[in-house]
Amino acid sequence: MSKILEVNHLKKYFNVSQGVLHAVDDVSFSIDKGETLGIVGESGCGKSTLGRTLLNLIDATSGEVLFKGENITNITKGPQFVEQRKKMQLIFQDPFASLDPRKCVFDAIAEPLRVHKVYRSAEELKKEVNILMEKVGLAQRLTFSYPHELDGGRRQRIGIARALALKPEFIVCDEPVSALDVSIQAQILNLMQDLQEEMGLTYVFITHDLSVVKHISNDIMVMYLGKVVEKCEADELFEKTLHPYSKALLAAIPIPSVKNRKKRELIRGEVSSPINPKPGCRFAPRCPSATETCFEKTPRLEEVLPGHFVACHYTREINYLV
Repeated sequence: MSKILEVNHLKKYFNVSQGVLHAVDDVSFSIDKGETLGIVGESGCGKSTLGRTLLNLIDATSGEVLFKGENITNITKGPQFVEQRKKMQLIFQDPFASLDPRKCVFDAIAEPLRVHKVYRSAEELKKEVNILMEKVGLAQRLTFSYPHELDGGRRQRIGIARALALKPEFIVCDEPVSALDVSIQAQILNLMQDLQEEMGLTYVFITHDLSVVKHISNDIMVMYLGKVVEKCEADELFEKTLHPYSKALLAAIPIPSVKNRKKRELIRGEVSSPINPKPGCRFAPRCPSATETCFEKTPRLEEVLPGHFVACHYTREINYLV
């Protein structure tokens, strides 16, 4: 399959009063067209910053982002920037915060079409908004309703319709269901999968919920304090977890059955600071298998099994792969 997005050694640092915060630190990956890459990790690990850097909403410190073979890193104006905006879109986490309370459903969905002057007449615009509403499951009676009159699920459908308005190929989904009830989450996830199949969309799906990411992703990438610690196919991550941090995340998933409950991998110790980080593995202070080497030398992301990448000095020894 053709790769629609390639990310090479991407970094995003922020200058803060205490020093330099390494929000995204040397991240590399690629995504095939029509597939979904799930990105998981604790709050503050750099997931959302990574997603926004991919879309040029935040300028990268270094590294490159290739979209369909073209380097789009730090392009902020000109015809290429306009085309990039059409082809790469974002679904925000909180639909209530991301929608203008002064705009009704029609105006919210029509806004990107008006900004890019896609339709010549008001009649064409109305027809396209109606098509988008039908596509995401919004009833026509809601056309002139306002965000505060709708529930979270309908508000998120507006956000999805806005993202689809310019017929994009690639969408970053920044925790799009975390603010919704569980029953509504399933509806939105099913809608997104149906749209992906119908329109050939490619997703980066950011979440902290491992059960959600397993349902929708082809590959999963686990991040910890700006670094990628494990990346592989979705099913393999759950069946053959290799990194100690990934194991702890999986063990924390609630299981209703007492009989099938796994032994919980408790994460002890203090979280390392992402500001002016020292050399070494950033998970070392909390890792039960850490040695002196882990505190002195930064592990590289290496392929330890076919298609399975892990950043750990002792992956093979810990998981008996030697």
